[in-house]
Amino acid sequence: MTDKKLERLWYVLHTKSRHESVVNDGLLKKSIEAFLPKVTVRSKRRDRKVTIRVPLFPGYLFVKTDLHPHSHLEVVKTVGAVRLIGNKQGPLPVIDETVESLKIMVSSDHTVTTGYRLEKGDKVMVVCGPFTGVVGNFVRYGGKGRIVVNIEALDQYAGVEVSEDDIEILPKILS
Repeated sequence: MTDKKLERLWYVLHTKSRHESVVNDGLLKKSIEAFLPKVTVRSKRRDRKVTIRVPLFPGYLFVKTDLHPHSHLEVVKTVGAVRLIGNKQGPLPVIDETVESLKIMVSSDHTVTTGYRLEKGDKVMVVCGPFTGVVGNFVRYGGKGRIVVNIEALDQYAGVEVSEDDIEILPKILS
């Protein structure tokens, strides 16, 4: 009978903001298998448009390791690493098929999109466009990448439709 903690599995490693590549390089230098899925995007610069490679999941990468205390410590001691994602019982593994599928997706020339599903009532802030700075609640999807945001005042609301790309979800603790 093998101990699950000593089996090498894929885990999600949370990193400091914009430290994904630093952590990936650090893990590879330690001979720890890591995978940082990156995609090519057009950068929004004032004076020019540039294509750059950015992490598919900002702040995260995948690492294949066992949960032996020494191995676990080597992973989290890497410069820029924060913690392995999990619950009270410990880090949660990611199935191999998920990582393999991501490897195939990012190696192709096709556009890979990520996203999240907003839930009614999520607190959002508009960060681009004519409504920059507006803070409100997500109401519904408006179709074709558009969403409706309501601002409540005086027991009434005012709603505006904006691009989904122009908003950021505010953390629950700030809501």
